[in-house]
Amino acid sequence: MDEKKILTVTVDGTAHTYSRRTPYRAIAADFQNRSLYDILLVNRDGKLCELHKALDRDCSLKMITAQDKPGFQTYERSALLLMLKAFYDVVGREQVEHICVEYSLSSALFILARGSFTLDQALLDRVEARMRELSAAAIPIEKQSLSTEDAVELFQRCGMPHKAQLLSFRINSHVNVYSLDGFVDYFYGYMVPDTSYIRCFGLELFENGFVLRLPTQKDPSHLGEFHPSKKVFDALYESTLRSQALNASNVAELNTTISQGGSTPLILAHEAMMEKKIGDIAAEIVSRKEVRFIMIAGPSSSGKTTFSHRLSTQLRACGLHPHAIATDNYFKNRAETPRDENGDYDFESLDAMDVGQFNQDMVRLLAGETVELPTFNFKKGAREYNGNYLTLRDGDVLVIEGIHCLNDQFTHSLPKDSKYRIYISCLTTLNIDDHNRIPTTDARLLRRIERDARTRGFCAQATIKMWPSVRRGEETHIFPFQDSADVIFNSALIYETALLKPYVQPLLFGVPRDSEEYIEAKRLLKFLNYFLPIPADNVPKTSLMREFIGGGCYHD
Repeated sequence: MDEKKILTVTVDGTAHTYSRRTPYRAIAADFQNRSLYDILLVNRDGKLCELHKALDRDCSLKMITAQDKPGFQTYERSALLLMLKAFYDVVGREQVEHICVEYSLSSALFILARGSFTLDQALLDRVEARMRELSAAAIPIEKQSLSTEDAVELFQRCGMPHKAQLLSFRINSHVNVYSLDGFVDYFYGYMVPDTSYIRCFGLELFENGFVLRLPTQKDPSHLGEFHPSKKVFDALYESTLRSQALNASNVAELNTTISQGGSTPLILAHEAMMEKKIGDIAAEIVSRKEVRFIMIAGPSSSGKTTFSHRLSTQLRACGLHPHAIATDNYFKNRAETPRDENGDYDFESLDAMDVGQFNQDMVRLLAGETVELPTFNFKKGAREYNGNYLTLRDGDVLVIEGIHCLNDQFTHSLPKDSKYRIYISCLTTLNIDDHNRIPTTDARLLRRIERDARTRGFCAQATIKMWPSVRRGEETHIFPFQDSADVIFNSALIYETALLKPYVQPLLFGVPRDSEEYIEAKRLLKFLNYFLPIPADNVPKTSLMREFIGGGCYHD
């Protein structure tokens, strides 16, 4: 092969020439002055490539920074590798029992560390100082391919049994591992070429562990604010304990359970835990005699509809009479709907709701009056009245679901004591292994891909394309109000990704290779490869997962 052959590289519509085998890092350096932030990867004709790789064909390149989702994930992953290396350097490998990355929390990763050391801020300061030494030294992060057998043996020797267990389920004959100055680890995804790219980070004690603080995708050059929700953290921690009780703290343990024929007991045990939690919420509502309005909100694909049905069942069992109200029926008529900065209808804005009419109706119901409730005709874009009358009597409660249900501006006329507010979200605590977490947004996206395909005829590409817009709406209208909830309900199920795999996998394979959504589809496909599948046969018809895969017993 002619190493001196000249190849054409197109960047931003302009052709440039480089010799074959020119590292992408060298090409990225030529365009760094066009970007405010470090180029961390390149997108070569729809395929992500690490910067240590070399040019081998004519191509178009797009520079990827931490403002792009793949770039931000690469930065987070690389910062974690740097932290692990520094922690072991400072404490000593023989003193560390395990370091486990649990979940993301307010622009940070929450981490538990156990071993023969005292975890305090002084220790974390020493680890952070070591991280900065390593960053300043620009030490290469090297990637190498090992046979799966050799990798399993390596991680068993290194005291990382969950990684060894995880890789034992891999069909591939080889796996890629990363090393940093002698520290070797396995990561799901790409890395920066050396430690000099990792400059924005911080370590702080938090609860019974610590956090690795990181920048935000919006501003990769500064640490994001750290204002964690105590209620969300408590819900996550409770779920972690639940996973441990079911021997399914990570994918390796889950796969072991599935491979040994234990999926059905696992499904039924977790469903029973969830039902008990719903029953406890119902019992608390019953104990608050003044509650007449049960307000339920949460981000997309959290399972709000099925949760509302199951809560209503529990309320009936406690002697109450629940009535469902969808806030969507209080949309303003289409002509009055506000538009966003792009000129599109902004249905997620509070201004899209007829807040005045909603409050007027609810106050009248609370006063014992009979009220005709509206129905919104989405085809006509107008509210209609079709004789749906309601009177609240003794023991009657309203179960109200909607995006703004935790926002006091939406229910400003209702007495505080008359409302019981529930925030529901899919807060997965199941991780791939100790150092590779599963973002909660991935679990919700997989749910939505399947439900959109089954109920709306949407392809996976369409769902992936609209997902960033959905996430922006959640950041504005839902997440800021989560701490106002009386209770946080975690709708994540340990077994759900294994269940969704055979449903979602074919849909993701249908995303065109030349589309912008292909990179995300490919990432999700790689993620699903870690899981052994679970059939839906023994998933109860009342399960929250039936909202997404079908076959449930609840009908609107």
